[in-house]
Amino acid sequence: MRVTEERFRKRIGKKARKGFRGWPMATIAFYGPDLSRASKIAVSIFRFEGDEGGDMRTWLSDDGDIRRDPAIAQEILEFIQRHDAKSVAITDGIIGCPHQEGIDYEGEWCPVCEFWKGRDRFTGELLP
Repeated sequence: MRVTEERFRKRIGKKARKGFRGWPMATIAFYGPDLSRASKIAVSIFRFEGDEGGDMRTWLSDDGDIRRDPAIAQEILEFIQRHDAKSVAITDGIIGCPHQEGIDYEGEWCPVCEFWKGRDRFTGELLP
């Protein structure tokens, strides 16, 4: 990846490293079929403390790791800027399956993403 293509990812990371700087706040979460590849990014905007998320947008990719896509990083940065988010929080890693219970499937576990069956969504460790 060329340096110019990385600038959007770096700007998002820089905003997140600044910590909480007020509302509105953007949250960025990564999801994937396993812990090695993110295939979905969800960004939510919280306008004030206690807000349940006024605006959310998701990006999907079937090829490669979506976190490395400079065009999507640019779209995410523009989405955050459009909502004038003063704070940005990003998950440390992949926090679960890209499919949504009740929308993409019914039941406790996604039938498509076998990796996540019986695993903690935040650590990927097998549950007791």
